[in-house]
Amino acid sequence: MAALYRALSPFVFFFLLSTVPAVAQDFHSMPVDQLRAEAPNAHPSAYYVLASRLYDRGDKDEAVFWFYAGQLRYRTHLACNPDLPPDGDPALFSALSEVIGSEINYYAFGDLDRLLDTIDAVIEWDQSTPNGYAPDADCSAVRTDVLAGLNQLQAHIAENADDIRAQHLSSGRDGL
Repeated sequence: MAALYRALSPFVFFFLLSTVPAVAQDFHSMPVDQLRAEAPNAHPSAYYVLASRLYDRGDKDEAVFWFYAGQLRYRTHLACNPDLPPDGDPALFSALSEVIGSEINYYAFGDLDRLLDTIDAVIEWDQSTPNGYAPDADCSAVRTDVLAGLNQLQAHIAENADDIRAQHLSSGRDGL
């Protein structure tokens, strides 16, 4: 991740993950394979930690997948629980999306065809993988709405690919 993220990461994860269940605080120390296996049944922050760790070790395409899977699962969690205190999970979601998502999204938007394929893979994975943190029976209508949002993003990317590519190139960021 960016130098800022590296400098802040111990403090960010300690502060931010202190707002979620105690098991989430162990995500940063889990082996990547274990985290990948446990994420579907864990607090949605696990996906972000997994994406960050994969990105840092150079597995950027897989990081994009888990970041978008995390977005989908975290948005579902928030939508299924609209009465969560705003300084808890909603704040954690925003912070993780900004801190981890900025680098991953910049990378992902560098190859829109690959990003669209990844979103397809995330949607397929989500439909075939039970969400152990937000069981389907409790949130099926909400899950459908959140999934529709990801489909809308995918359609927007496909429809505006030339403009998105031009904007991405004009940003002038190096080092990815």
